Amino acid sequence: MGPIDLNSTKTELELEEKKNSSAQYLRQRKWLGKGIKQIYFEYCANTSIHGIQYFGEHRPLVEKIFWLCVFLASIYCCSNLILSVYMKWNETPVIVSFSEKSTPVWSIPFPAITICSETKRVSKTRGVTYAQFFKSLQEHVKARRFFQPKNISVAELEEFRTLLHICNTQLIERGTPILSTDLIDYFGVLDKMQPDFSRYFFYCKWFSHFGECDELFTRSYTEEGICYTFNGLNATDLYRENTFQYQRMGFQNFSKNIILKRPLKWSLQDGYAIDSGIKSYPARVLGAGARAGLFIALQSFRSEVDYACRGPIQGFKVLLHSPDDVPLVSNQFVRIPMGKEVLIAVKPNMITTSSGIADYIPQRRQCYLENERTLKFFKVYTQNNCALECLTNLTLTKCGCVKFSMPRTLDMPVCAENKIFCYDKAEDILLLREFRQGLKESHLNYLGATECNCLPACTSLVYNTEISQGNFDLDEMLKAAGDTSFFEDFPGSQMLRLSIYFKEHQFITSKRSELYGRTDFLANCGGIFGLFIGFSILSLVELFYHLSLRLWSNMSPHSSPIL
Repeated sequence: MGPIDLNSTKTELELEEKKNSSAQYLRQRKWLGKGIKQIYFEYCANTSIHGIQYFGEHRPLVEKIFWLCVFLASIYCCSNLILSVYMKWNETPVIVSFSEKSTPVWSIPFPAITICSETKRVSKTRGVTYAQFFKSLQEHVKARRFFQPKNISVAELEEFRTLLHICNTQLIERGTPILSTDLIDYFGVLDKMQPDFSRYFFYCKWFSHFGECDELFTRSYTEEGICYTFNGLNATDLYRENTFQYQRMGFQNFSKNIILKRPLKWSLQDGYAIDSGIKSYPARVLGAGARAGLFIALQSFRSEVDYACRGPIQGFKVLLHSPDDVPLVSNQFVRIPMGKEVLIAVKPNMITTSSGIADYIPQRRQCYLENERTLKFFKVYTQNNCALECLTNLTLTKCGCVKFSMPRTLDMPVCAENKIFCYDKAEDILLLREFRQGLKESHLNYLGATECNCLPACTSLVYNTEISQGNFDLDEMLKAAGDTSFFEDFPGSQMLRLSIYFKEHQFITSKRSELYGRTDFLANCGGIFGLFIGFSILSLVELFYHLSLRLWSNMSPHSSPIL
């Protein structure tokens, strides 16, 4: 017997194994194919989706093609409608609609009222006027000469430098020189040259208070100088502790004001606390009508009017705003002329928020909830406060300083006279930048995020006004009363009367709520699926069952053989 060839035997065994594995693989594929075919016919026979059962029957090819076209057409229509529902849910998730019931006016604060006199300086001397000073300054700027004021005291120069920041700043040209290297406390200068409060605010009436106005109004430093505000939040409740406004104005208003002495029990989103009565802060009224509103008699004097500063229109500017808003007098105001009686009927416009929209991001709902957006200078977020802070930041970046009236921290530099042109143009730059960014980033049905990104607060309060006026003839009234001493005490007096009140006892609020929530979206999708193909959640479970558990069970070695 010859020797055994081990290599040849090994090769034969490997070939035999390959044949066996190939045969086994073919049997498994055939078995899998039969299993899938059986599952297909079982699914077609038992599914709840309309039209599928016809694909598993032994019908003519024409009928199968017909039902295939019908099924594909249904899927196409179903997909288009669901896409429309999704686009509506994605683009407009929030809708603003009227509330179901009216709101009484005593549930909201009376508007904050900021009043600014157009008289910015009462000259204590008979020296150089502001008009002469400004004309001389312009001549030196055009001639590119250094400006050296003459015949002007140090106090007058400080006053004129301060007036440059509040009197028609749009007339200031580029390259205005610094009039002095000494730093000026602009607020301190304004305090000194401001007209006497008690002479201009002659008397006031609010509830049982009838007399002096200093117990109702507080001093406000605005972009137009010193103004006086009724019913606004104190600086300690509005500004952050590290701001100049908090340090300067926060504690000087408590001395006489009867409203600020009360505890703060109100926020725009939550309203008044349950335990807050009629003597609340901010103040509120019991009803509508002039009797329940604020009445003010204002006075100015012909000898103190400076037309070079504020132009030909004199009198007072009045701004009605929410108590938690910083007054921006130059943007929105009502002009009150002298010699008139002006009645302002207030119609509140309030937007509240439902709890359902909190799940959406601010950019989709187009508003910020309370404490959702934090500001650097303010404790309270409003759209106006945010816009003012953004302007301050841009001014600091462009000019290296900020206007003295802007909110700022103690270490931020204040712009001198040579930067008036810069910070005045910064506002135009900001508006143009926001417009371009908003136009570029806007998509769907809402504006995209800009650098400021000052969306409205989800709960907002605006006071719309209806104004009527009539002549107020002080001379004839005094003659009829037989009073001859008034003009001796107040020579050159011009007077007006102002009355501000709610027009109606109730008003209809608006409400931000979900237009399409997740439940609505699923219900609409389910309705469309059911209408076109009879599809439901159980139909989806049924499909996965046949593709997984049923197929595995049929192909298991312990199952019955596949025929």
